[in-house]
Amino acid sequence: MSHKPAGWVILLLASIVATTPLAIDMYLPAMPLMAQQLDTTIGMVQQSLSIFLAFFGVSMLICGPLADSLGRRPLAIFGLTGFVLASIALSLVSSIEWFLAWRAVQALCGAAATVVVPGIVRHIYQEHTAKGMSYVSMIMMLAPLLAPAIGSGILWLANWQMIFVALASYALLILLLSWRYLPETKTVTAHTAKPSFLSGYKVVFSNASARPDIATSMFASFSFFCFLTAVPFVYIKFFGVNEQQFSVLFGVNVAMLMLANFINSRLVVRLGPQRMLRAGLAVAVVSASALALFNFWNFDLVYTVLSIAPLMASLGLIATNADAMILMKFPDNSGTATAVIGTLRFGIGSLSGPLLALFYNGTPLPFALLMLSGVLCIAVSQLWHKTTVPAVTAAD
Repeated sequence: MSHKPAGWVILLLASIVATTPLAIDMYLPAMPLMAQQLDTTIGMVQQSLSIFLAFFGVSMLICGPLADSLGRRPLAIFGLTGFVLASIALSLVSSIEWFLAWRAVQALCGAAATVVVPGIVRHIYQEHTAKGMSYVSMIMMLAPLLAPAIGSGILWLANWQMIFVALASYALLILLLSWRYLPETKTVTAHTAKPSFLSGYKVVFSNASARPDIATSMFASFSFFCFLTAVPFVYIKFFGVNEQQFSVLFGVNVAMLMLANFINSRLVVRLGPQRMLRAGLAVAVVSASALALFNFWNFDLVYTVLSIAPLMASLGLIATNADAMILMKFPDNSGTATAVIGTLRFGIGSLSGPLLALFYNGTPLPFALLMLSGVLCIAVSQLWHKTTVPAVTAAD
């Protein structure tokens, strides 16, 4: 199949994936008001984010093999339908208990829709999967870039409930477009229609050549979650920037991720995903080392900003190409492979908060050292890769 599909297919797939960052980021500005109106603490409202991430990971474990056995299109339609209903329910709750419960349902359904996307990309792009994933990631990155501002705008115009109405409206639009245009790329036979969760995971984990790339993707996520967890403290509390300046600085980092995926989409066919990954790793080692040194020496904000920006771009290159190489190894189990990647990512990402709290000393240094640790673990994973499989050439 051609690796140059119609642009609307990529746009639709990116829009499906975007439901996750929108669900995570849009309501963040409303948390204090929600705590007040739901008669609870801000800590309880913040728990809704942890619950969302936990159930999202669990759902991926279940839905990945289902996508391989039952087909990708039906699962996407089911997931988007449930996401719409859960978002509407979230706008109607009057207690924190019901809010947390419906956030779990929203995560379960959102993961069901999202888990099918890499498999469809892999089917369309085949050996050029890294290029397709770059396009999807580049478009999808608009969601975390815009979500906090959209949430703040809705909160200013209306109330926090309307944020979830807006989420439901967005998901409904994507559901209708998916019903009409989303292709089914998985041929379901009598054999594949029998779900076998453990056998699918056995295929993925028993593939020795995939393990280093799975580890690479996992540690790239760890570094990214360290950034996501610590950056409000680093920029606002420690360096004293205001909310508007924080939005700009955060947006710069998201823009760097988008730029990295754009560059990858242009070069990966010629150079190959392995070379692009290792180029990203070289930039990551230099940037993460600089970030740690700058904060060890208590340099000004500008040095932290200038080291984080290329680090974010490099993590984007690393994760996109690692994921693509994993998917290329499992044409018949791409849903299960996606579930493995996603669950390990969220699992190790959930460790970033406790580790940052454990090493907290009132400065950005623990955050910088943890990001450097994640990058060094990626380097070890790639050394492992060289000892377990032959180097991937540009022709790959």
